[in-house]
Amino acid sequence: MSAIVGIYNTNKVPVIEHGNILMTSLEKYPADDIQIWNQSNIFLGCHAQWITPESIGEQLPYYDSKARIAITADAIIDNREELFEKLHVKKNQRKTMPDSQLILLSYLKWGEESPKYLIGDFAFMIWDERKQQLFGARDFSGSRTLYYHHDSGNFALSTTIEPLLHLPYCRKRLNEEWLAEFLAITTVIDTVDTSITPYLDIKQLPPSHFILINRNRVAIKRYCYVTGGEKLKLKSDTEYVEAFQDVFHKAIHSRIRSYRPVGSHLSGGLDSGAVVSFAAKHLDTKDKLHTFSYIPPSDFEDYTPKYLMPDERPLIKSTVDYIGRIHAHFLDFEGRCPYSEIDDFLEILEMPYKFFENSFWIRGIFKEAHKEGMGVLLSGGRGNLSISWGSALDYYALLLRRLKWYSLFYELHHFSKNVGGPRLRRLPDITRVAFPFLSRILPLNNSYIVPKIINKDFAERTSVFSKLQKHGIDESGWYSTSDVYEHRRKHFEEVFHWNATNTLSTKLSLRYKIWKRDPTNDMRVIKFCLSLPENQYVQNGLDRALIRRATENYLPNNIRLNQRYRGVQGADWVHRMVPNWSLFIHELHVLIKDDLLLNYIDGHVLQRAIQKAERDPLPEYATDTDLRILMRSLIINRYLKSLA
Repeated sequence: MSAIVGIYNTNKVPVIEHGNILMTSLEKYPADDIQIWNQSNIFLGCHAQWITPESIGEQLPYYDSKARIAITADAIIDNREELFEKLHVKKNQRKTMPDSQLILLSYLKWGEESPKYLIGDFAFMIWDERKQQLFGARDFSGSRTLYYHHDSGNFALSTTIEPLLHLPYCRKRLNEEWLAEFLAITTVIDTVDTSITPYLDIKQLPPSHFILINRNRVAIKRYCYVTGGEKLKLKSDTEYVEAFQDVFHKAIHSRIRSYRPVGSHLSGGLDSGAVVSFAAKHLDTKDKLHTFSYIPPSDFEDYTPKYLMPDERPLIKSTVDYIGRIHAHFLDFEGRCPYSEIDDFLEILEMPYKFFENSFWIRGIFKEAHKEGMGVLLSGGRGNLSISWGSALDYYALLLRRLKWYSLFYELHHFSKNVGGPRLRRLPDITRVAFPFLSRILPLNNSYIVPKIINKDFAERTSVFSKLQKHGIDESGWYSTSDVYEHRRKHFEEVFHWNATNTLSTKLSLRYKIWKRDPTNDMRVIKFCLSLPENQYVQNGLDRALIRRATENYLPNNIRLNQRYRGVQGADWVHRMVPNWSLFIHELHVLIKDDLLLNYIDGHVLQRAIQKAERDPLPEYATDTDLRILMRSLIINRYLKSLA
């Protein structure tokens, strides 16, 4: 794991001075080694943090004088054995060969096609001296960031934004196109255009893309598309489970590759539980897997419905006790709240963010894992769309549309036994999902329209909704269709869905010298999961049926078969902010008068939301859209002030 930088000049201006400016800007991050390499018009640097055994003492940047090629890389490659075979690497070289060497060998064999052969988390840049060109790529989901500046004579790149802003030819100017998308989209997604950043002079290499710089020409091309492909046909349900376990074990094994201890986020659910239970099988018998779990403070009173669990300790403890050899950390982060984290988060992320409800404990877990000496922090973040895919009601709606009456009533009978209640009670909801036009003819009484936060004039000036519509997003700020199968297809087809959260992971990892690794986001796992028939995901009244069956003897049944309770993290964010509420309200009254902010945000929507916030801060406001609007507006306002 590393922060990388580079400069390529075509105007014959020496690069070493500006290269050193980039490297100096990275000094705030801990490093195991700092190295540079340069020729007359090319500079590469690496601020290295060693994670894997092969990375210890690795020379980065590395120059191969025979091939006349240099590389700097921020990468962990997971399909090493497969690449060794394809690249004919001698067996006595495999154990110690660093991942950057594998990338370089892949480039020498496959050229611009090389990124599609790599599985893992990576961003890299290669200088090909013979061709006088730079070539780089970012992994399929953007697990590592790569920013760049390009003008008539300069190309500069960096893992983070700040170093580029210190260059004399790169100005700190707000990109209103980025801000318009950020405001118009109502989910935690930042933008649909992953090539832009909050700064006009700085762009980003999108996930699944490579970049080629030849003299003063920059070409960017997508190299990877994640699609369902041909459906896998096996003889039995047992064979599907065994096939899944095989590919998931490979993903887990490659992601615990660390010379330092391994930790994992653990909630009371299936995804993180599956990751922890499989990972524990791969650790040496003398090692304990550290788990880090967020819990509410002791004075929090649960206001949520009975089927939700803000405090998942009973479920987490059940998982820990069942697996064994777990060193469990339960963290309540007393005194921390979303309001207290804003300035630090803006500094870390280098841009506004929307996931404030969870900000304090996400960062807190990284910080605690760093104190415990972890090198890798596992997660199951993409599990909902890969290993634990399978909504029962949506599948039953599919059966209804296809008039599969026997299968539908068989499933409803077993589903009602699992979750309780009459078997036909859910038929009206299933009918609405199956035939969405009924919701338009017979709308529900509790339907609610999320207020638009973006200033109308600003939206029109930037034509932001026209741009979003090209991605299927309407003026509500998200997809108009409620079809979960279409959502899943779009999720993997588009590259923007995980850009914001992976940006956070990269920058937290640099701050705390820990690499977040998600086996549920392994390309091999995703392709396998997308190849399965839907009846492997919902069967016998079980939603998320594949992972429930695959974790038999890995997780206790009260976790594995739980369909009655669901953890809800961040339900206590308003409760945590009560000591800061007067400061929060005061800051809102100041920003509502700020003309700069009101150029971008609808003041009427903001004013109505402030009136609600002035009441007593009830814990249940945590789910209130107006309160979320206020927090997002406050975060944006502080960011705009930082640009001045």
